Amino acid sequence: MTYGVEEIARESGVSIDTIRFYQAQGLLERPKRVGRKAAYGESHLSRLRRIRELKERGLTLAGIKRVVGPGRSRSEAALIGALTEGRGARRFDRAGLAKETGVPEALIEAVERSGLVEPLRDSRGASYDEADVELARAALAVLKEGLPLQDLLSLANEHASHVRDIANRAASLFDAHVRHDREGGEVDSEQVVDAFRRLLPAVTSLVAHHFQRTLVSRALERLEEHGDASGLEQALEASQSTRLAIRWS
Repeated sequence: MTYGVEEIARESGVSIDTIRFYQAQGLLERPKRVGRKAAYGESHLSRLRRIRELKERGLTLAGIKRVVGPGRSRSEAALIGALTEGRGARRFDRAGLAKETGVPEALIEAVERSGLVEPLRDSRGASYDEADVELARAALAVLKEGLPLQDLLSLANEHASHVRDIANRAASLFDAHVRHDREGGEVDSEQVVDAFRRLLPAVTSLVAHHFQRTLVSRALERLEEHGDASGLEQALEASQSTRLAIRWS
């Protein structure tokens, strides 16, 4: 089946100007010419729907080009799809996130600059999803305990720097030992995605529990060093009754 430009725009839900822009960017093949008219086919319609889906997940045009462009292996495309699952949920700009959480917009921007939060980005700018709403509310709860914002942002900068380095090394391990077999060949894309879905919540849990255990242990050491027997006893009781609950999304 073939479509004129108005028909394919209607079927795909993408404007005519955007279709032509995608062609200019190399995201969409140019149509065949039938006389003086452009003739689009089912492959064009499928590609436009795929681009629209990826945009709704929060991918930039550069990211979409990496997924749908030539030279991308099946496992890489499948893994990018898994990484962006769930991004089609509610989205907020900074003002919307501030209204939803009660966190001042200027504070959200400051935390973003610190590297602690990395919003989704596209041609419209920065945006946030429902997981960011939970994160912002948690940050507000920390601030309400009286911890100074400037010191927290300084810690956030240092933390973000280390986390990026560790995450890059973890991604390299995944690439070498999960995406590829011992001979260096590429593992089936479904197996790669399944492994990713199992590993991400498991690793998230490990990291969170390790951080909590280290933080509690260091706090107890400080109380012991300062000879605060009463505080140490209460802290020990609290640490034994506290269990970290993690909900991965």
